[in-house]
Amino acid sequence: MGGVDFPAGVRPDGLPEALSDPARLAAVRATGLLDTPPEDAFDDLAALAAAVTGAGRAFVTLVDDRRSFWKASVGADAQSAAERQVPVAESFCYFLVGTGERLVVEDAAADPRTRHHRSVGPMKIGAWAGYPILAPGGEVLGSFCVVDEYPRPWAPEHLTMLATLARAVAGEIHLRQSLAASQAALEATAALARTLQDSLLPPALRPIPGLEAAADYLPASGGETVIGDFYDLFHAKGPWWCMVMGDVCGHGVEAAKVTALARYTLRAEATQHISPAAVLRRLDAALFDQRGAERFLTAVYATFRTTAAGVSGRLCTAGHPPALIRRAGGRVQRVGRTGTLLGVLPEVHLTDVRFRLAPGDALLLYTDGATEARPRRGTPGPRAQFGEGGLAAALADCHDLDAAGIVRHLGRAVAAHTGGWSGDDTALLALRVPPRR
Repeated sequence: MGGVDFPAGVRPDGLPEALSDPARLAAVRATGLLDTPPEDAFDDLAALAAAVTGAGRAFVTLVDDRRSFWKASVGADAQSAAERQVPVAESFCYFLVGTGERLVVEDAAADPRTRHHRSVGPMKIGAWAGYPILAPGGEVLGSFCVVDEYPRPWAPEHLTMLATLARAVAGEIHLRQSLAASQAALEATAALARTLQDSLLPPALRPIPGLEAAADYLPASGGETVIGDFYDLFHAKGPWWCMVMGDVCGHGVEAAKVTALARYTLRAEATQHISPAAVLRRLDAALFDQRGAERFLTAVYATFRTTAAGVSGRLCTAGHPPALIRRAGGRVQRVGRTGTLLGVLPEVHLTDVRFRLAPGDALLLYTDGATEARPRRGTPGPRAQFGEGGLAAALADCHDLDAAGIVRHLGRAVAAHTGGWSGDDTALLALRVPPRR
């Protein structure tokens, strides 16, 4: 195999033990390049080396414990993956793996390191020069080499160029691995965001006897971060039920923490107070005490009960867009008196407003992602917001639709206005009294 003493010793087959090093093999596999087709990024570098040095052949080679795989091969008639590899013992590359140093041979048949190598004659190796391709951790992945059929000296400037091109190959591999790791991290973050977001929204609205309820959350286009929009519908006590829509300032984990605190505080306080304003004041106190005015939220909260005539309830808004009621005949009216947003001030000004729903009437809660929706920047035409007027018109158009149909219709109306692109997240929650038959 040649008269080279490898620092880490040799395997029983006479090849360097470094070929079988688990860390090195893991680094080779991590490139994702073994058994892959040729690519211009590597072929171009090999072609440049062959042209500049005048050598007939140039290779970008990855070496595992049993073979040398040519990711790029110039001057060799090899197309399929099976043709672009040789047993590791038939390649000079194991010298580089064993020593971690360059190998420069001017006369392969006479050089004591290579004259007994089994490939010198069959592969017509007259001269060979190569540099190791290194992983970020220093492991030798393979070699970048040129091969001449005849013995020849290698000019110093050619060797310098080969060293530079070997680093370029390593840089290309490192960049791909970094991009792959970043993509994997983004996908993991997105999955975590979706899981966390789902945990902050009720998986299904609890059925209310005699009423219809539906909700939907519409994420921003391309958004994968956790957002602060939330809604809930739950039983408080006795005949009383509660529905809430909220919007926490900002995105991410911190917004999620505030969202979670808000949801669970509202559920706990709802069992103690019928007044929505009283419940929201308790939420404000909890946010101010526990979060130190670092992040605010807006909310609209309603407490209601069913009656022989339909629904009777109270509603309070805290810095949030007003609720909308669609009467059975199609008329839409605003409900709610503007109040202080929550989590910033120790004292807030909030007011309860009474409302009633008759058969066929529907109450809509929403976040400002619906009213502030506009076409994507650069889209031809005006970029006007959908606005409360657009939302009210779409709600008025919900003839004979149940709660689920209303939510679907509004979502489609917003999407039609924006061209399917959304700059912010949107939540919708509808409560409807079915018409009498």
